[in-house]
Amino acid sequence: MVTQDRVQPEPVGSVPGRHRVPPADELDETTLVVRAQEGDPNAFEALARRHQAALYRVAVRVMGDPVEAEDALQEALIDAWRRIERCRTDSSFATWMYRIVTDRCLRRGRPVPVGDIDDRRPAPDDPGRSAELDAGLTALGRAVQALPDELRVCWVLRELAGLSYLDIAQITQASEDAVRGRIHRARVRLAEVMASWR
Repeated sequence: MVTQDRVQPEPVGSVPGRHRVPPADELDETTLVVRAQEGDPNAFEALARRHQAALYRVAVRVMGDPVEAEDALQEALIDAWRRIERCRTDSSFATWMYRIVTDRCLRRGRPVPVGDIDDRRPAPDDPGRSAELDAGLTALGRAVQALPDELRVCWVLRELAGLSYLDIAQITQASEDAVRGRIHRARVRLAEVMASWR
């Protein structure tokens, strides 16, 4: 008995022999930037999703207020979409976005600081120690918010976002030496303010 192999027809609209186009979420960052620059909103959305959490954390630390930070981030994403053609494909999209987010945060002004400086800390078992830790972190949050903008932004990008001095220099449009100096001054000021918490 002879069996006949069934050949599956190509989907309507496809070109035989061509590979499928991967969805935006599967593309590398440079390809997504190029596609976004060509007007593809899905590519920009994929870029935004990849970096949104980290950008939001930086915005919260720079602004000191989660609601203000969320607004600043949304405005920054709109700015970025409007200016996507200015993003160079030979540099990091994240670095470019950090610059836009920090600029937007600084333009919005500085609201009253709230919350802890680090919400990823483990909770101690001792309630007294927990209250002391919370008070110390609140004091640190206030101290960070009291820093001048240029020191606060550099400190947040280095200590909380973990960016390199080079990346921070690109974001702030300052030299690496200036960034190192700002971070050092921020650390000295914070150490002075927090000396009583040791």
